Amino acid sequence: MSGMERLLREHPLFRGLDPAFVDVVCGCARNTRFESGEYLRREGDEADALYLIRQGLVALEINAPGRGAIRFQTLADGELVGVSWLVPPYRWMYDARVVERTRAIALDARCLRGKCDADPALGYEVLKRLLPTLVSRLHATRMQVLDVYGTPE
Repeated sequence: MSGMERLLREHPLFRGLDPAFVDVVCGCARNTRFESGEYLRREGDEADALYLIRQGLVALEINAPGRGAIRFQTLADGELVGVSWLVPPYRWMYDARVVERTRAIALDARCLRGKCDADPALGYEVLKRLLPTLVSRLHATRMQVLDVYGTPE
């Protein structure tokens, strides 16, 4: 087993995934590192990667006119950043700013989409594993909106 295969198997997104699927996904993966203050990507950038955080903290932010950046979620070890690679037009919907040095596995989005398209069973497994993250992000954004606008009395 390669080092990357081991890292992927250990990440919560792929833990328990059929080893043959992990082997296929390995071809899309590379290690990355970001320093505090760097952006993984900015809103509107091409969603060309999915990042699996191995170590560090990444803030997800949206920009509000007149208010600047609003953090709606902070992600840590074992979480993932960049679900926009899944939905056309494949553009980041928010900023992802590194809060503390972050080591991650970057999965090339085109490569991963191609492998999921070529093997519907793999695609279904990946989608099932990503859906909880999508729901969580939707909920976090909803809570931020409630915090910003308050609740009617």
